[in-house]
Amino acid sequence: MEEEKLFGNLFNTVPLYDENHLETILSTMDKKTASYILIQAVKHAYHQGIYSIGESEVISKSIRVLSKEESSE
Repeated sequence: MEEEKLFGNLFNTVPLYDENHLETILSTMDKKTASYILIQAVKHAYHQGIYSIGESEVISKSIRVLSKEESSE
């Protein structure tokens, strides 16, 4: 079985397999996917050193709250 080659990554975590994959993600996005993408974007920015310590703590707590809510749905 041939492994599918990546076209790119969004936020170093969301794989894109070809030029049309981004459009597919955008056109089929639901609330769960939107939350996942936002969390990945925030985590990526954090790892890039974009936020202060205080901002990071608020964002971290927000992610935990959202993640807990999603897992209980």
